Amino acid sequence: MKIRKYSIIFLMALGFLNACSVDKYIPEDEYLYRGADISLIPDTTSIKDLGKVKTELQNVLVPKPNSKFLGGYPGLYFHYKAQREKPGIINKFLDKKIGEEPVYLSDVEIGNTQDLILNRLENRGFFYSRVSANVNTNDKKKIATAAYDVGVTTPYRMESYQLVEDSLLIYQDMKPIVNESKFFEEMRFDLANMKNERQRIDVALKEKGYYNFNSGFLLFQADTNQYDNKRFDLFLKVKKDVPEKALIPYKISKVNIYPNSSIQRDSLQKDSVRFNNKTFVQDHDSIFFLPKRLDPFVLIEEGDYYSPDISKATSRRLGSIGAYKFINIDYEEVDTLATDSLGVLEANIYLSPLNKRAIRAELQAVTKSNNFAGPSLALSLTNRNLFKGGEIINIQGRFGYEVQVASGNNTGLNSIQLGIGSDLIFPRLLFPWHFNEDFFKYDIPKTKISLNVDYLRRSQLFALGSASSTFGYIWNANRYVTHSFDPVSVTYVDLINTTPEFEEILDENPYLRSSFEQQFIAGSMYSFTYNGMVDQNKTHQFFVNSTLDIAGNFLDLVSGNAEEDPQTVFNLEYAQYAKADVDFRYHLNLGSGTKIATRLFAGYGMPYGNSEIMPFTKQYFSGGPYSVRAFRIRQLGPGVYNPDENRDENGVINTDYFDRAGNIRLEANIEYRFPLFPPYVNGAVFADAGNVWTSTEETSLPGGKFSSNFMNELGIGTGVGVRVDIQGFVIRFDLAAPMHDPSLPEGDRWTYDFGSPIFNFAIGYPF
Repeated sequence: MKIRKYSIIFLMALGFLNACSVDKYIPEDEYLYRGADISLIPDTTSIKDLGKVKTELQNVLVPKPNSKFLGGYPGLYFHYKAQREKPGIINKFLDKKIGEEPVYLSDVEIGNTQDLILNRLENRGFFYSRVSANVNTNDKKKIATAAYDVGVTTPYRMESYQLVEDSLLIYQDMKPIVNESKFFEEMRFDLANMKNERQRIDVALKEKGYYNFNSGFLLFQADTNQYDNKRFDLFLKVKKDVPEKALIPYKISKVNIYPNSSIQRDSLQKDSVRFNNKTFVQDHDSIFFLPKRLDPFVLIEEGDYYSPDISKATSRRLGSIGAYKFINIDYEEVDTLATDSLGVLEANIYLSPLNKRAIRAELQAVTKSNNFAGPSLALSLTNRNLFKGGEIINIQGRFGYEVQVASGNNTGLNSIQLGIGSDLIFPRLLFPWHFNEDFFKYDIPKTKISLNVDYLRRSQLFALGSASSTFGYIWNANRYVTHSFDPVSVTYVDLINTTPEFEEILDENPYLRSSFEQQFIAGSMYSFTYNGMVDQNKTHQFFVNSTLDIAGNFLDLVSGNAEEDPQTVFNLEYAQYAKADVDFRYHLNLGSGTKIATRLFAGYGMPYGNSEIMPFTKQYFSGGPYSVRAFRIRQLGPGVYNPDENRDENGVINTDYFDRAGNIRLEANIEYRFPLFPPYVNGAVFADAGNVWTSTEETSLPGGKFSSNFMNELGIGTGVGVRVDIQGFVIRFDLAAPMHDPSLPEGDRWTYDFGSPIFNFAIGYPF
């Protein structure tokens, strides 16, 4: 029955496309243009890269013919339908969405296209080539095509490349730049390469201070008179009548910095302070930014030559502070004589600050995969310039209330969460020793100090208190690479007020109890990130994030209780482990908003020394909107573990949410993304696979240990999604169904349960 159903749908689709015939709409004196073909006829077999030449020539063939789909012209068809006297709402809508203007043979300028082909060939060194054209028409189908036969001649190749020097000072700076050229003997004449060479020289000259120079002042001349075998000498020189001020370098005479610039304030008289050969202009009685704190971000120095790269680096570094909304670097020429060999610039840096203080309130309605739902409120207070050095402090208070619904005997359980936290960020390196400035040339590291206290009470289970603090650094090594290093990371979690029901759960699951016992964690963490996704237009985009988390080693050295097992510090058991994971992503950009996104994740945590099991907060889990979406959060694994379905028979709380974690995690994802209703609504088709495992056999988690059969223990799901993308803020809806459930008996794991999909709501893309 399904085959018959799909056959009917296929025949209906074919019928629709046949109905999209446009022959009857084409005017009597017109032919529908169906494109052109180019045939290259080289005069020698030694010509290389003919495929690239043909591709380039095809780009000059205009206009492009109407699009065709399965033998029909749906876009053109609905355009014609919309031109009728009473087109109807549907035809107007379809014309607006997919309609196309007809392209007729009369729209094609054959002679002009021939000239474009010849021009493109000459720009690539194929001088004296020939082009002939033919037009083929089909009166029955009322279509026409064009064919261009191109006789490609042997290209001209370079014999030498040199700079024509004269007495101008600029030639002394140009000579070493030209000597670094990538032009080589036997290189084919290519106008595009010459334009790129001019641009390269222009950029290099500006870095030497030539503020008023531009690439249009350079002239290439090719001389073929010395050769009779299609060779040429290439000469480069500066054009005549170039303004004198374009031929001299400029130095910075003065650097003026306005730390609190605005239209209103700048019209008032301000005080100026000299610091480290820079002038800081701001009100003396209400200093906005201390000069000694702002100075390291400014790389422009008095006495240096003008440099666009240094200007860009200064702007980037000032923007990284986080206190400024606009950064404007303006250069003003100081009058000099035309005969002077050196120009003078005054650099003015105008900084427009963001609002110093901000208060934000956020109210959310939360629903979770464990059937808890309820409101949450977050209040935050931000100061972006706390100590007049760009320091940012953010204090946040959190309150959440959730109640469990639609969960059998557990309906009505509630959860209350309270929290307060603060982040203090210094836009500089707080370290006892001084680092060479060149060590952090691209970016100044930020120092971040965080402190958080949380309280969670879940009725009929437990109350959990936690406190955490970190001290660390984050900096950008370049445009793509970011380092994050927290030498001090301390977490303390205290499981308090446990109920008899929860104690029974812990008694049944020693693995879970052990993971809660050692909740004093003191260690260090390092993270490396390479983000090639910043180049959004690249075809191949890569992202790598790798994290190393080590805890307990220092405490193990200072505990001094070698005979204790486990050892303690301040009468607290401490965790000791090493954890490493890597997140690798690759995006294939297909253009027009379409891409294939993939991800691989692998993580391993190894408890040792004072710990037999990883702390609960450091274990991996699988499932959920950012993982394997066909399974709910923490509802996958570990391994082939299948929780006891009768655990709620006597009203005992089901503990899947706690059980299903491990110290090993593997995941793979692939997603095809495409525009649905551009520009704001996109669609996706995806498949996810993954699971978590334990590294040791646990009696309370049978089947959870990692083994060589792990490929058959992956949870696999597939689904579709919709993303609403408004200027980078993405609201995501995914519907996924499991295909392979490792918790089922072997032989029954391929479920294809598309009738019971899992709905995921999330913010942002999953990878």
